[in-house]
Amino acid sequence: MKMLTTQIGGLFQRLAENNEEAIEETARLLAQATIGEGKVIFAGFDELSTVYTVSQNELDPFIGATEYQSNKEINTPDRVWILTKSAKDPRALKLARALSLQFIPFAALAIEKEDKDNELAHLAATYISTGLTKGLLPGDDGQRMVQPHALATLFVYEAVKIAYDEMVTDD
Repeated sequence: MKMLTTQIGGLFQRLAENNEEAIEETARLLAQATIGEGKVIFAGFDELSTVYTVSQNELDPFIGATEYQSNKEINTPDRVWILTKSAKDPRALKLARALSLQFIPFAALAIEKEDKDNELAHLAATYISTGLTKGLLPGDDGQRMVQPHALATLFVYEAVKIAYDEMVTDD
């Protein structure tokens, strides 16, 4: 338990240090929809769909948020946040390509770093990498285990929400 706690703390520290500017840029991008006439659309794939659930059920819900549905139209004033474990996820890439063709700016989060081979990062207006490419703890068999993708993504979500709320509320 102590090792897990230490590793999770380190993960959060790295996420904060490596993505401070991208977190602020993501909040600013999403705030454009709320300040304008658009919606903030959370497109979470697999367990990262949890972010939308949290955004609606926490004490202070995310203002203007809605969940992505493939059959719903996305309009120019809307902003989308694509949340996927892998930047190579075909569903995430399909959505990213469609948004790019419609000139709708979007944010993205995935494990991979931003590099020349990362199409999702290149298409996105803002990109956050969790860097969670291997498990945090060594297993008995030598393999790495514990890959808390949802936990890392929720941490980033909360950081984005703090900045976002400062931008869209008058308090």
